[in-house]
Amino acid sequence: MEKNKLISVETVVNLDAAKVWNYWTIPDHIVKWNKASEDWHTTQAKSDLRAGGVFLCRMEAKDGSFGFDFGGVYNEITTNKHIAYTIDDGRKVIIDFAELHGKTKIVETFEAENINSIEQQRQGWQSILDNFKKYAENN
Repeated sequence: MEKNKLISVETVVNLDAAKVWNYWTIPDHIVKWNKASEDWHTTQAKSDLRAGGVFLCRMEAKDGSFGFDFGGVYNEITTNKHIAYTIDDGRKVIIDFAELHGKTKIVETFEAENINSIEQQRQGWQSILDNFKKYAENN
């Protein structure tokens, strides 16, 4: 893998940016959508949504066979528009929310890790984003 290769995923949610922001950032919502597939779930989410604040999501296989913590520190927050954070392994993530005519485009760009292929990483993050869209539009 290339060091610091950037990968982007995106979607358009049929809701205004304020609603999208709440679904994206409130832990009670995060645990309901943050999964790449139906055999995984987020059992715990914590978020101190401010520059310098920390976040943590506990992700586990539903059969109990595996789990891991996904956490980091927020670098920049612009309510309803932008989140930048550094994952605990040092990789950077940027999420931009752009509202247009009552819909919100989300573009999430992240530095690749060196274990899984670029395509596997893209598919995994896109699956989580697709789950977010489905959850937000149906709640």
